Amino acid sequence: MTMMNGGGYGQALRSMRRDESVVRERVAPGTVRRIAGYGRPYAAQIAAFLVLVVLDAGIVIANPLLIKSIIDDGVAQHRTGLVAGLAVAIAALAVVDALLGLAQRWYSARLGEGLIYDLRTEVFDHVQRMPVAFFMRAQTGALVSRLNTDVIGAQRALTTTLSSVVSNVISLVLVLGAMLVLSWQITLAALVLLPIFLLPAKYFARRLSKLTREQMQLDAEMSSVMTERFNVAGAMVAKLYGRPDEEAVTFAGRAARVRDVGITVAMFGTVFRLALGLVAALATALVYGVGGVLAVNGAFELGTLVALAALLMRLYGPLTGLSNVHVDVMTALVSFDRVFEVLDLKPMVAERPDARPVPGGPALVEFDDVRFRYPAASEVSLASLESVARPDSAPAQEVLSGVSFTAAPGELVALVGHSGAGKTTITSLVSRLYDVTEGAVRINGLDVRDATMAALRDTVGVVTQDAHLFHDTIGANLRYARPEATDEEIWEALRAAQIGDLVEALPEGLETVVGDRGYRLSGGEKQRLALARLLLKAPRVVVLDEATAHLDSESEAAVQQALKTALAGRTSLVIAHRLSTIRDADQILVVQDGRVVERGRHEELLAGGKVYAELYRTQFSGV
Repeated sequence: MTMMNGGGYGQALRSMRRDESVVRERVAPGTVRRIAGYGRPYAAQIAAFLVLVVLDAGIVIANPLLIKSIIDDGVAQHRTGLVAGLAVAIAALAVVDALLGLAQRWYSARLGEGLIYDLRTEVFDHVQRMPVAFFMRAQTGALVSRLNTDVIGAQRALTTTLSSVVSNVISLVLVLGAMLVLSWQITLAALVLLPIFLLPAKYFARRLSKLTREQMQLDAEMSSVMTERFNVAGAMVAKLYGRPDEEAVTFAGRAARVRDVGITVAMFGTVFRLALGLVAALATALVYGVGGVLAVNGAFELGTLVALAALLMRLYGPLTGLSNVHVDVMTALVSFDRVFEVLDLKPMVAERPDARPVPGGPALVEFDDVRFRYPAASEVSLASLESVARPDSAPAQEVLSGVSFTAAPGELVALVGHSGAGKTTITSLVSRLYDVTEGAVRINGLDVRDATMAALRDTVGVVTQDAHLFHDTIGANLRYARPEATDEEIWEALRAAQIGDLVEALPEGLETVVGDRGYRLSGGEKQRLALARLLLKAPRVVVLDEATAHLDSESEAAVQQALKTALAGRTSLVIAHRLSTIRDADQILVVQDGRVVERGRHEELLAGGKVYAELYRTQFSGV
């Protein structure tokens, strides 16, 4: 004879495994009100769900009372018809209980999955609108955890935790009331045994929560090792520098710790289950012993004794579940709070309510006394999303100081200078990856901060030195720039980017999967695909951030040929590492320590004999 059904035991064990330290967490004011806001669209479904939970809890006491009537009023009185009728009633209740359980699960799934969908889509939409600075600081795994672990934890607040609390309270009240009516003496005697279980259970709860935290941490560390070793870049480093035997031993050590903790958790679970069974056996023995003596002496009937024993099995489950309900509720609230923490982080770069499209026509790019400093961590990220979070004690240094220049329509402006001079920062301001601290960046007279994001993305196209391709087909990667592009337009862009012949030669053509980050392609091929994607987008302003810096001579020649097509008739800002590639630039800006220290054409700057001439001599003469 067991004290709780399998679901009740499992629920109690999961509750015991919760981290009790969560009750010491501080939840932001208004969290409960915000949670209610997410539940409001599902109010009718929640009400129906709770009605089903209450009805199902009511069936808990029906069966034992029907059994009492069968024994006392039917069997003892030799009333065959009553026995048959009550047996049919018990069977009917079983069918109703099954249907109620099915309906509960349907509503629970609808509510839970609906809430998960709402939260996930809202968090994803919010996060992908955050500025680049946010992603430079936030740990990817922490962000994914908010979309998975915390969102699912929040979902439990409206399904598992809510139904558990309501069901346990109703069941406890009904069962305890029925037992007290049948025999208050035996009921009190049975309750005396409760501390025998609950006190050791608290110890088990602390140990299980500690072990569960350790298990989760070890799982995360093991997953981190696998993620680092199994992506293309990590696998390449491991192949070139790693030692496979040592790697295997290290991983085996981590996996062994996961195994050992898993065994310990399993044993604690078994002991917990056996403790429940032991208390159930003791309580049942007490009921049958004391109740049997009372029944023999005529204090009450045999059916009452059987009903009390059956009700007792339904008493300890709700009591155990409610003993840790504060942990369950706080776990759900903290999960919601962690999700809200991300949603409340406002993007530093956001579209203004009165934003308008970029004026049409050939693009004129202006930098007007631009000053810029990179934002501090507290301005763009959350400490909880960073693997190693340290407060920025020193104020951020100014990266750009009074940068002013104009790129006329169709003009090619080259940015040169030593690494760290501020070239990439300048180009990032054009596409509004960051906002200026002071001054303004304008396209056709419109401050980029006043432009709609969609118009700005259509106007400005960027190719970096490490072109990123998604793990998808060539066609899908190109259509990322223009989803409505036809195959003919894609092939036209590929040919203009000097890679059409190569793609045509592939067995699957546009359906060829490029692999993780495009690693199935060479560096030159990736760059030309990135240029094809740019050409398909057809922006009026092109930004090239050292697009040929890491290419061999043959690949560079092909990319340079593609660049002539990409830049033709477009206003272009080109960061150049190899000065030979920008000799024909309409204007060369020499950037040093966040300032434009020289400007002019190639010949003029060489004749000036200053910073540019020194860079040129260093690169071509090795001096």
